[in-house]
Order: sequence, then structure tokens, then C-alpha cells
Amino acid sequence: MKRVTIYDVANEAKVSLATVSRVINGLEIVREDTRIRVENAIEKLGYKPNAIAQGLALQKTTSIALVVPEASFNYTGQIINGLLDVAKIYKYNIMLHTTTEGITEINEIIENIIKSRVDGVVIYNDKLLYEELVELTKYQVPIVLIGNRMSNENLACVYVDIEKAIYELTKEYIEKGKQDIAIIQDRKNPYAIDQLIKGVTRAFNEVGAEFDQYVEIPSHYRSSYEFLTNYFKGKKHDLIIAHRDSQALAAINAANENNIKVPDDMEVVCVIDTKYNAMVRPRLSSFSIPSYDLGAVAMRIITKMLHQEDFEDKEIELSYLYSPRQSTK
Repeated sequence: MKRVTIYDVANEAKVSLATVSRVINGLEIVREDTRIRVENAIEKLGYKPNAIAQGLALQKTTSIALVVPEASFNYTGQIINGLLDVAKIYKYNIMLHTTTEGITEINEIIENIIKSRVDGVVIYNDKLLYEELVELTKYQVPIVLIGNRMSNENLACVYVDIEKAIYELTKEYIEKGKQDIAIIQDRKNPYAIDQLIKGVTRAFNEVGAEFDQYVEIPSHYRSSYEFLTNYFKGKKHDLIIAHRDSQALAAINAANENNIKVPDDMEVVCVIDTKYNAMVRPRLSSFSIPSYDLGAVAMRIITKMLHQEDFEDKEIELSYLYSPRQSTK
């Protein structure tokens, strides 16, 4: 069956292509009798306007660009699902873009996305630091950040206060007399690690102590496990905090290699909860982050920005839930 085109509609209605385009895009500069003739032709032929062509005429594409890091699909899957479900309700298309590494690349990607005339951009990328976020504000397109806390006229965010979560966890351990607390470096997520350090530091400062147990992994080590196996030969802590499940598991396995029992001799907490945390043994204590809601709320925020709807706060904080399991006492 031959696909009906805008040319067929123009021929049927005996008008120009430009006139058909004006009717499709709801422009008011077409005479009423001409508009009716074009609409009748569209209905008779069963023509469905191409969304991209329609968007070009309006300088809008009804498309939202979603930018996520390639390495985090295990965690971002639910974020994407939440965003897609809300996008369907408001009839927006989602263009997925992935980043490998490097802040320069992220800025180049965003610039190219803006040039493609999407309506808005949603970004989830823990590599973005404050300076890079400031750079994004130059674009006159609505942008919503997931995870990073920052806002201005064209920039909003939805986030979970990881700093607060780690502060509360650390405070609880300090109150139990356990101050030997360490954070494992995560080179892939510097923004998140910065939040962890701030949370632990605040808890220590409140009792007149200093936090100095940030475990940096030298660049010549190929993996966290390789480094930690050597690290635990002469050292252990009351509590190890890791951002990702892979690093928490590396800490547990490296501890076992050195006859350090988890949780009896050392406790381990993984910040980001994934489906694997409950599958491994010992099961990992972690924070349940509402990842689906992060995506859904981000998409709803950007629709409000695009439709210039009023909303009270451009920095939306979602709650978390600490789930203690077998890796802690």
C-alpha cells in the first residue's frame, strides 16, 4: 500500500505544500475555507503528518534528549523506564545519547543535541562537576539534571540527598563508638564520592574529629579488588563505604582473602542499591534510591518548563531508604 504524503494532500486539496504545512501546524494565516478543504483531504486520504517535519516547521520536535553514561545502564534502566512512561503520557519522543568518558565529550554532545533542535534535555551523569554544570547554563533550552543539585532559569534538577544519607549513617556509627570509617575512591563517579566525603566529614566535625580515611586507588592498579587485596594485608576498618556494588564486593572478597570476616571484623555498606545486592553473600547493606521516580519526575519537570507552567521548586528532592543486610551488624 502506497504511503500517503503531503504532496498527495496538496494535490487533493488543490493548494500549495506550504498551505498544507500551515494547516497541519495550526497556523492562523490560512483562510477558513482553505483550511477546511485541506483538513477534508487529510481525512479522506488518511494522511498522518511526519512528527519530525512538523517539528521543523514549528521549530519544535516534540523530542527530549536523554544523556546517560554508557557504563551505568544497570542502574539507569529504571530511570529510563520512569522517564519513558511519563514521556508517553505527554506524547514526547525520547532520543537516547550515551557518553563514555570525559567532561569535554559531554559538553560536545550537549551542544550537538541543542543544535538538533530538541525541545529539552535530561542529563544523568555523575562525572559532571560544578564547573561543567555552570557551562551548561549557557544553552537557552530547558535542561533537567538527575542526581546533581543545581538550578537556574533554564536548569532544574531532581536528586536524592546522598550527603545527608551518609551523614546519618556515619553519625549512627560514631554514636556506637566506631570511628574507623573509610570511603573507597570511585574514579568513575567523582561527584557522588564528593557527596560521601562531605557527609562523613560533617558527622566527624560535629564530634570534634576529622575524617582522614579516604582510600585512594593508585592509577597503576587495574581493579579495586587487586588494590584492596594488598591494602587489607595490614589494615582493616570498622566500616567501609563503597559507592558501587562492584567495589563493595571487591572489598568483601579482598577482606576474605586476608581472613577479615564481614561483618564480624569489618562492616561494608554499598551506597547504590541494585538487584545484585540481595543476591550476593553476604547480602549488601545499601540505600534504596527511587530510580524509577527520578526518571518520571525529571520528565514531568521538563514538560512543566516547556509549557511554562508554574511550579514551586526547581530542585526536587526524593527520599531514600536504608536497607541493612548481612554485610553490617
